[in-house]
Amino acid sequence: MGLSACLKDYFLGFWDYETPKIMVVKNLTLGVIYRAVQFVVITYFVWYVFISQKAYQESETRPESSVYTRMKGSAVRGDQILDTVEYVRPSEGGDVITTILRREVTYDQKQGTCAEYFGVANANCSRDSDCVQGQVDFNGHGRRTGRCIQYYNRTFKTCEIQTWCPIEEYAVQREPPLVEAINFTVFIRNYISFPKFGAVRYVMGNIKGASNRRNMHKYLNKCQYDEEKEPYCPNFRLGYIAHQARENFSELCSTGGVIGVFINWDCDLDLDPSRCKPKYSFRRLDLKKDQANSGYYCRFAKYYQKNGIESRTLIKAYGIRLDVIVHGQAGKFSPIPTIISTVTALTSVGICTIICDWIMLTFIDKDEVYSDSKFDEVIDEPINDSIPPQLLYITSFSSYHSDLSDGVPL
Repeated sequence: MGLSACLKDYFLGFWDYETPKIMVVKNLTLGVIYRAVQFVVITYFVWYVFISQKAYQESETRPESSVYTRMKGSAVRGDQILDTVEYVRPSEGGDVITTILRREVTYDQKQGTCAEYFGVANANCSRDSDCVQGQVDFNGHGRRTGRCIQYYNRTFKTCEIQTWCPIEEYAVQREPPLVEAINFTVFIRNYISFPKFGAVRYVMGNIKGASNRRNMHKYLNKCQYDEEKEPYCPNFRLGYIAHQARENFSELCSTGGVIGVFINWDCDLDLDPSRCKPKYSFRRLDLKKDQANSGYYCRFAKYYQKNGIESRTLIKAYGIRLDVIVHGQAGKFSPIPTIISTVTALTSVGICTIICDWIMLTFIDKDEVYSDSKFDEVIDEPINDSIPPQLLYITSFSSYHSDLSDGVPL
């Protein structure tokens, strides 16, 4: 057969019409497989697609959210009483709030000249020529004056710099950690809305409503969050947060750390809105294994005038930084996804026939009894000139209903 004949047969065969033929096969093994596959497909769509994944709903995964945080508590250090202004940055914040747990303080710094820290590269010297005047080392503390001077009360020398003196590494005073902070309370207020379904209608909050403002204030002053008993209380102890994040609070006091407070909303808007409750989870976000870069600290200064000279107190503060991260999704019934999912489910039932046909023709039909009955070819060439071709089609279609049961070995 030449190439032209093959192409002709392929072209003519492309326009053939195929239609399924009903054939009843009374084979127990094949019947069990067919019903089992049907059960699996139907169970998958009913339980997983419609019940678990709620495929009949239209979903919203980009909610609008607002977060307000506030720290409450007090501590005693010697004769001083510390309040939120002393240990919270900022005192009232948004989705980020930091609690200072330990401080390293450098008092009474003034603008002047002093010796550079010996740990800075090329800071050690033996004569003035080792120090380049006007040079600024961005890993150091200031601008070099070109002089080589004694490092404070030590025997070695370093380059003199113009900066805030004395430098932090020499004059720093380390304060004890604020262990009372384990009982400090973080107030987290969160509101979330789903604009796709109506930004005003579907607005939820993590605070339980009360009959009046006085009762609300009383409730918030005494409640503590509990997943089972108080899911709508927005007050969280720092110790509770550290415990849920699987962190040691004493270690956090020493090195600081960043903890994520995750608020997850999963709402079914076909039900009562009161059933939409936030779920909280806590996880440390900084790399604890990386000792050089783990932890959290920040620097700030308090400026004042002393004898007419501007002075400052430099504070290096270690603490717990809380990042409040909100996720949310909501679903509501919609006819379009319902129709699409239903059609997909009905269409997928057809896979049962395909699987059983393959099993039947591959493993059971050893004598080609089934294949001879299953596949027929009808040619548009009437046998009898007195019978129209259209009538021949009808006769062939209606006569092929096979019932195979006996004499076919497995």
